[in-house]
Amino acid sequence: MLAFGLRRAALGSRHFGTGRATQMSHVGGLPIKYTGEVTIEQVAAPFSATDSRFADTTTLRVAGPLGERTMAIAPFVRLDFAQAKAGESGASSGERELRVSVADSEVKRQRQMWGTTRALISNCVKGVTEGFSATLRFVGVGYRAALEDGLLVLRLGYAHPITIEVPAGLTVTVPAPTRVLVAGTDLQQVKLFAAKVREWKKPEPYNQKGIFINDETIRKKDGKKK
Repeated sequence: MLAFGLRRAALGSRHFGTGRATQMSHVGGLPIKYTGEVTIEQVAAPFSATDSRFADTTTLRVAGPLGERTMAIAPFVRLDFAQAKAGESGASSGERELRVSVADSEVKRQRQMWGTTRALISNCVKGVTEGFSATLRFVGVGYRAALEDGLLVLRLGYAHPITIEVPAGLTVTVPAPTRVLVAGTDLQQVKLFAAKVREWKKPEPYNQKGIFINDETIRKKDGKKK
């Protein structure tokens, strides 16, 4: 009874606030660091003049050694540019810093876009400096690829070869008949093209043949036994 009374007293002394604490974005709060070889500029013009969905947005331009990327910035997103302080790591190389925030983190839509926007900007910076790549591995008898007149030609056991046009902004090379390397500054474009090629011969679990992306593996299944 004494323990029960002490527990009730402890619970009774607690104070429960009615207001919600400000919710921070773990990803959105991380700074984006970049060197002087990268130029980031926010332009007042909307991301698209023809698409009404982007009427209230501004345009962010990220340029670097490998090219230029642009993306839409929502009206409630705030970008804070800063120069690295003297004496800090990277300051001698002209390191800069970009922080992303939103007007009201209590609004669900703004809180969702906070981390997303920060991740997209970070991908743009990486894309114009290091780039993105995906390796396609062809596993199967007679499966091979080649570049012919700027087209990716796949031979996957069908009656005729499959030709795929390489989108602008992507670089496709065939270092070996069973290897295709896709590279570009846009992570989404690289992934979409790799997935498009993979669709022609998805990896199957019985013989483990098909087109694999990067280090993709598939668990082998045994066929039905009579």
